[in-house]
Amino acid sequence: MSINANSTNIQLDTARHSFAHLMAAAVQDLFPEAMFGVGPVIENGCFYDFILPRVLIPEDLEIIERKVKSFLQKPLEYRSESLSYDDATNLFLKRGQGLKVELIRDIQSKTNLSEEENLGDSDGVTVWRIIDTLTGETIFEDLCKGPHIGDIKELRKIGFKIDKMSSVYWRADASRESMQRVYALVMNTPEDLMTYIMAREEAKKYDHRTLGQQLDLFYFSDLVGSGLPLYTGKGTMIKNKLKELLMQVSKKNGVQEVSIPHIASIKLYETSGHAAKFTNELFRVQDHYDNDFVLKPVNCPHHTQIFAGRPRSYRDLPIRLVESTMQYRDEKPGAIGGLTRTRGFTVDDGHTFCTVDQIKDEVVNTLAIIKEFYTSMGLWGNQWVSVSVRDYSKPENYTGTVEDWDKAEAMLKEIAIEQGLEAKIMEGEAALYGPKIDFMYYDLQGKERQLSTVQLDFATPKRFDLLYTNSQGENETPVMIHRAILGSYERFVAILLENSKGRLPFWLAPVQVKVLTINDAVIEYATKVESILKDIVLAKPLKYNELRYELDFRQESLNKKIKESELAKIPVIIIIGPKDMEANQISIRTQQGETKISIEELEDFINQQ
Repeated sequence: MSINANSTNIQLDTARHSFAHLMAAAVQDLFPEAMFGVGPVIENGCFYDFILPRVLIPEDLEIIERKVKSFLQKPLEYRSESLSYDDATNLFLKRGQGLKVELIRDIQSKTNLSEEENLGDSDGVTVWRIIDTLTGETIFEDLCKGPHIGDIKELRKIGFKIDKMSSVYWRADASRESMQRVYALVMNTPEDLMTYIMAREEAKKYDHRTLGQQLDLFYFSDLVGSGLPLYTGKGTMIKNKLKELLMQVSKKNGVQEVSIPHIASIKLYETSGHAAKFTNELFRVQDHYDNDFVLKPVNCPHHTQIFAGRPRSYRDLPIRLVESTMQYRDEKPGAIGGLTRTRGFTVDDGHTFCTVDQIKDEVVNTLAIIKEFYTSMGLWGNQWVSVSVRDYSKPENYTGTVEDWDKAEAMLKEIAIEQGLEAKIMEGEAALYGPKIDFMYYDLQGKERQLSTVQLDFATPKRFDLLYTNSQGENETPVMIHRAILGSYERFVAILLENSKGRLPFWLAPVQVKVLTINDAVIEYATKVESILKDIVLAKPLKYNELRYELDFRQESLNKKIKESELAKIPVIIIIGPKDMEANQISIRTQQGETKISIEELEDFINQQ
């Protein structure tokens, strides 16, 4: 395997890469007949895939970890050897490693390769070995690009834990061999490892899946299908309010909200290039007349047809189309998890059609929308930015001409510098049709999640023969700018829930205020409080946001009512007892503490939240 070219910590990732081989050596020691898949570096560690004679049990992880520790005490070195394709094939045939032989043949023919599997060049491949320098014995060897450490001593200072296991398929193909994946956490020091594990345990308390059920926001059903969330009234309220704020911010930029169907002819995606690029992710539908459709995996091809619906002039441009709508991807079962990876998800999606001269202003305006939206959410500053460009070694992975790609990449790099984004250049992370500026946000466990994006696209308008008449009366092809502000609503809600630990901003909370009565004697006074609440309309950050409140007049103990309200993460709890009624006041509980105010001060208090 090899380290991602976009690694931000080569030294640590090299240690993780070398640890993956050492872990595989430990598994091989326990199961000499093991067959090996891939073993790449991942966030916070690494994994390795195996075909084993039996299913692993949790106790096996402890045994593997002990074996790794024993290897660390030996005089081991990592050494590489370049082999021709024939020699490498013969070596792994002799070792009984048929999966490696398959990889070598595909590497040589340059077919069917994932990023982790692209390990060779025109001359051959590299094999890395772990050698016992005292005995000369080869502890482990594998097909690998490197880099690796030299001496095992370099791994003795790290913190590591054989963490978990899962089931996968060879090359992510459900028709192929079933494999067992073993994960390891690998950190710079044991102290870093302990800090991470403690933070992860703390974060589990605030996992968005747990909070979603606790707060009655969304559920999943096996009958509906995995990866298909069902939103309750409260969950839908959150999505709707996010959309309202997004449209409020976006409409300053002259957008048009549009609506498209959830399916389309496969011909639409064949024209755009998505059918070929994402063929395994498409949900295919056939009508009774042998016409092939797909549930839409993206929206941009539909939007091209709105542009194409009538003749366009340069005076019409820019045309900015936006909507929040569902998309569908046939994600692999093992990849699905909560709201962060689903098969059906809502995206805020926008496409601007403009001239080349308008690109800079449109991108800059979109960046301003992103900043305003995330500032309103209290999330601005919790991100880093990338300019994602093509993988220059794989031009076949992209649509469009080299000239257009060069122009688009240069424009985004220039804009990123002028806007002070301090963007990292991420090679190989571009979209199918063009480069992009991505905003990466961190969840509670420190994992990066891409939410906002701005993407330049010279290719798609040409594929659909989109034209407008320029000032000279000649036909020209517009440029297409793809943009998402919050991206997937599902992923955004997951990050928001976890980062806030379920305590959403006051304006966004499904229930913002709850009124609790101590006894029936104060119910009439409580209805007077309600009459004030129902007339309150919030204006920040979302305008015309009617206050959402609930009344709890039940004959239950006050402590029970308060506990239920706090578990529901309700921002403002109003408590009304006989003494409050006599004093014409109310008691209020918030995260900041408890206070008493007069009933006349209630509206101002709420508006300050």
